[in-house]
Amino acid sequence: MTRPLIGVLALQGDVREHVHALHDSGADAIGIRRREELEKVDGLVIPGGESTTMSKLLDIFELYEPLRDRLADGLPAYGSCAGMILLASEILDTRADAKHLYGVDMTVRRNAFGRQVDSFEADLDFEGITGDPVRAVFIRAPWVERVGEDVEVLARVPETGGEADGRIVAVRQGSVLATSFHPEVTGDRRVHELFVDLVRAH
Repeated sequence: MTRPLIGVLALQGDVREHVHALHDSGADAIGIRRREELEKVDGLVIPGGESTTMSKLLDIFELYEPLRDRLADGLPAYGSCAGMILLASEILDTRADAKHLYGVDMTVRRNAFGRQVDSFEADLDFEGITGDPVRAVFIRAPWVERVGEDVEVLARVPETGGEADGRIVAVRQGSVLATSFHPEVTGDRRVHELFVDLVRAH
């Protein structure tokens, strides 16, 4: 089985963890900081970090327009946490000058679950992943408030009696996947395996 070459946007965030997860999931992975590197890859992971800082760095490294163009041309992508925010078509509670990539027709609320001290974990039923629930780690995470008709909801926060009950935390539109949590930190590779399969199919 072929090992696709998947880039991890290496401007900020947990790049190394995603590289390891992709290797474990049957792909080759490289960090992406330059346009010529972006042009080589079969898919792209946009990691967690600070979304407004990452949007500025995309401009500084002259990657914003090339990345938007590749996404518009169908490049498979996966965004976790800040990556989900950057892939959105609309972002709530962000800076007026923050840019995003329009990779998924969705409205995302930045830092919806609260500050760093409000980080938590939960077990999620995840559409397309069999076996045990996916253990999700939420760190200053967003949630999705609206999805377009072509967007598939893959996971929601389970009902526990809290404000976040039922909130959308994983979506897919075509070959673009996004989660508000960090699967790269748990050792469970099933979300990355799902993305690698999407890249292969594409």
